[in-house]
Amino acid sequence: MGPALIRARKPFMIKNIVTGIGIASFVIGVYAFTIKAVAQDDFSDVQIPDVPEQPPHTPHTGALKTPPDLAELKRKGVKGT
Repeated sequence: MGPALIRARKPFMIKNIVTGIGIASFVIGVYAFTIKAVAQDDFSDVQIPDVPEQPPHTPHTGALKTPPDLAELKRKGVKGT
């Protein structure tokens, strides 16, 4: 930084520091308020339902069927065979 730039910035240095401290204080205040407000949540009056019993799942048997015989399809008159 050259001497001219330092001289030009000198009158604004105190104002910029005060503004920066003000903005930082505001941000810290909002953060602290938010944390305090969230910490006050009390869910002790909310009832948690029991987990319903589910029957055991049976495997999908549709894919286990064997495809029909080609001769059987021709007998039924299915086209494309």
